[in-house]
Amino acid sequence: MIQEQKTGNEQLKIPEQVLPGWKKMLNYHSLVKQVPFFLFLTLLAVIYIYNGHYADKMIRAINKTGKEVKELQYEYKTVKSEVMFRSQESELAKAVAPLGLKELEESPVVLTDSLK
Repeated sequence: MIQEQKTGNEQLKIPEQVLPGWKKMLNYHSLVKQVPFFLFLTLLAVIYIYNGHYADKMIRAINKTGKEVKELQYEYKTVKSEVMFRSQESELAKAVAPLGLKELEESPVVLTDSLK
């Protein structure tokens, strides 16, 4: 294919092989050949953006789960200390006093089998 170029009153015919590299790349046929490559680059860009958003979403979910775990650990420790406090002998005595139960003041009697 021959490219025509006007200079003054005359027309010069320049073969396409003599054109600089960037002019060769800007003609219609070479652009059409490059469309699949541009689509591939666009697909890669979309995947890259999606991956970034997905990573941010996962980081937020991990942080949220970590906060929930810490809250549950605090709740566990609070409940455990409350149970330990209420299971003390003095606290049990206070809790069963309204029922009319009280602590033994004398030691328990050991029963033995008299038939032996």
